Amino acid sequence: MAPPRAAKAPRAATAPQAPNAGGVTAAAGQAAGMPVVSSESMLGLKRRARRINRALAEKYPYAHAELDFRNPFELLVATVLSAQTTDVTVNQITPLLFARYPDPRSMAEADPATIEEIIKPTGFFRAKTRSLVALCTRLVDEYNGVVPGRLEDLVTLPGVGRKTANVVLGNAFGVPGITVDTHFGRLARRFGWTQSEDPVQIEYDVAELFEKRDWTMLSHRVVFHGRRVCHSRKPACGACPVANWCPSYGMGETDPAKAAKLLKYELAPGNEALLAQLLAETYRAAEIRMESQKRTR
Repeated sequence: MAPPRAAKAPRAATAPQAPNAGGVTAAAGQAAGMPVVSSESMLGLKRRARRINRALAEKYPYAHAELDFRNPFELLVATVLSAQTTDVTVNQITPLLFARYPDPRSMAEADPATIEEIIKPTGFFRAKTRSLVALCTRLVDEYNGVVPGRLEDLVTLPGVGRKTANVVLGNAFGVPGITVDTHFGRLARRFGWTQSEDPVQIEYDVAELFEKRDWTMLSHRVVFHGRRVCHSRKPACGACPVANWCPSYGMGETDPAKAAKLLKYELAPGNEALLAQLLAETYRAAEIRMESQKRTR
C-alpha cells in the first residue's frame, strides 16, 4: 500500500538533501547535531540509494521477517508485542500465547490477567494486553475474526500504526510496504535518504527513492544491517559493506579489525558456521535462525 501523499503527510518546502559523500566530515556534523546538506541531485540520491540496496542484498540474501508467525493474525499480534522489546523476546513467548489463544475470538474472550502473565517479559504488558484484547474484539466484531489486508483498515485497529500495518501487509499479504522502526529510521538518516525524525515522513521520503516492488525487502535489509553492523551508539564502519556510498562513514569504528569485533548475530566472530549455513540455505533462513536460538537458550 502506497505511503500517504503530500495532502496527508506535508513535506518540507524542498526535498530532503543528502549529506556529503565525503564521509568523516559529514559524520562529524551529524555527531554535533548539525544538519548536513549538499548539492546531491535527486537522481544522484536515487542512484546512490539503490546501490546501497544492492550491496545490502548481496550481504544479506537471507534477510527476512525476524518475528515468527504462521498466519496474519500471529504476525499482527507479534508485531504489537514487539514494541519496546526485541524480536527474540517476542518469539520466546508467542508459542505459548498462540497455543492458548490461536485466533482473535479466543484472545478477545481471554482473562486479561492470563495474557499479562504470558507476555510480561515483553514489557509494558498491561498496556499491550489492553491493546490485544481491544484489537481482537474489533477483529471479531467488524471483520468476522479475519485480519484485513488493507492499510486503511489495519491502522484503525487498537495498537496498530503504519509500522505494524506495513509489517503485516508486506510479510503476510505480499503487499509492498516500508517498515520504519528505530533501526530503519536511524539508517535512513545516516544514508541521507531523509532528514526527518517522523516515521510517516521517512516512509514517504524513502518510497520516492525505490521501486514499489523493492519496499518490503529493502525494509528487511536495512533493519538487518542496523542490528548487525550500523549500531546506534558505535557503528562498525570498518566492516560495513556500504561504506563506499555512506555519507556518515566515520561515525563509528573505522579500523577493520576493531570493527569486526563489533558485529552481532550471525556476523559476530565465532558464528562463521551459522553464517555459512544461512548463505547456503537462504530459503530456510527463518528456520535456521529458530534452530540456532533454541540451541543457545
